[in-house]
Amino acid sequence: MATHARERLIETAKELFFAEGIRAVGVERLLADSGVGRASFYRHFASKDELVVAVLEERDAAWRHWLAEEVEARGREPLAVFDALEQDSEQGNYRGCAFINAMTESADADGPVHRLASEHKHAVADYIAELLAEAGQRDCDALARQFVLLMDGATVTVVRERSAEPIRNARAIAAGLLT
Repeated sequence: MATHARERLIETAKELFFAEGIRAVGVERLLADSGVGRASFYRHFASKDELVVAVLEERDAAWRHWLAEEVEARGREPLAVFDALEQDSEQGNYRGCAFINAMTESADADGPVHRLASEHKHAVADYIAELLAEAGQRDCDALARQFVLLMDGATVTVVRERSAEPIRNARAIAAGLLT
């Protein structure tokens, strides 16, 4: 039963944080929407920040798995990361990157949210470097960091412009970087 409360809290937090933002959603709202009591909340998480970290840890695993599946379905071609992002951005409820959003809402630049978001971005870059190496590219680590920079910039711009065009533009720039 205790695990169910933890799962309900995480699922509720994922939905609310994504839709409304981390700061906008208080513990009272999380408790009310999840149906979990205060004592149970604090049995699983010492603070809301710990819940944020748990949500981001799950999001990291799920998102990287999703990206790998999407890229695999597109032939493991490095530019497929942009095609997957474009498809994702065309969903009606697109709010950008959960990790960028969490970092901008976190006051502690040295805290666990920033650290986890940074680890996520490094893992994405490592995956892209692997794709680039398989495609015969040189200086794959540097090129992968450039891809992530383009992906992040395009993702933020999609939120602002409400169009997938920035991802298509980022893809074209990335294609120009390939040798």
